[in-house]
Amino acid sequence: MRAIVVDDPGRESSLRLAEVPEPELAPGGVRLRVAAFAVNRGDLLQRQGLYPPPPGASEILGLECAGEIVEVAGAVDGWKVGDRAMALLPGGGYAEQVVVPTPCLMPVPDRLTLEQAAALPEVFLTVHQNVFQQARLPDGGALLVHGGASGIGTAAIQMAREVGAQVLVTAGSDEKCARCRELGASVAVNYRTSSFAEAVAEATGGAGVDVVLDHIGAAYLADNLVSLKVGGRLAIIGLMSGAKAEINLGLLLTRRLQVIGSTLRARSLEEKGALIREFQERFGGALAEGRIAPVVDRVLPMAEIEKAHEVMRASGHFGKLVLAV
Repeated sequence: MRAIVVDDPGRESSLRLAEVPEPELAPGGVRLRVAAFAVNRGDLLQRQGLYPPPPGASEILGLECAGEIVEVAGAVDGWKVGDRAMALLPGGGYAEQVVVPTPCLMPVPDRLTLEQAAALPEVFLTVHQNVFQQARLPDGGALLVHGGASGIGTAAIQMAREVGAQVLVTAGSDEKCARCRELGASVAVNYRTSSFAEAVAEATGGAGVDVVLDHIGAAYLADNLVSLKVGGRLAIIGLMSGAKAEINLGLLLTRRLQVIGSTLRARSLEEKGALIREFQERFGGALAEGRIAPVVDRVLPMAEIEKAHEVMRASGHFGKLVLAV
């Protein structure tokens, strides 16, 4: 089969299409013929040698994909050859085939194309895990999302809107801010020209938000904490601006704040399966009815993977970048 391989992992790495062995079908899994896969920032880190896959996972890049089941292992219930499925992966998605344990599969709703479905698992499940499971955003609460124009951001806007929450976002241009508002954000701040902490204070009457979802890290820590209401939770899922920063412990104490760190990729199969079941229970209806859906910026052919990575590196997209196989 063909797959994207990384030559010389590191800052000067390159990506190319190559022939590689097909993955072996394992008990309890299915073989998926991949129709499309999506790009995530974790992929850019992995090609630099900074985000290795968990033990036993494929070395091939790719954390999510969608396609058609072409083979089913024995003792698998609920799935058959020909079913459309989308998959949450620890790796291996940048390929024509992938083997997936059934707990990490989700059926593709009829209204979604396989290209759209490929853009769903990693970001929607990340938001569900961090915003709803761990940070416990209440129905009708208030959420601040950094990178509102990203795959994570566009998913978070829709999911929070679905539970009646007020959504505030940051984005890197006035155009992206406008599109975030069209998607459901009540406040969108151009972080290049304005202070998000000041905007949060104004929008909430000084009270702050219940939850902040942050992938920036060190540079935003102080203003994130200031933007939380009493008892608020900061969920950190990335470190684009660095991993080390001073923290005002007095603010944590007096305002009863919580700082939560989280990753999804290295979680156990059981944890991922439980996460997927809970997501489907809470948001499956909204997904099936089209109230929430992946936002796809563009679909490129598989051979243009370098272009897709360049666009993501420059944040030149809104929503998700998808590659058609």
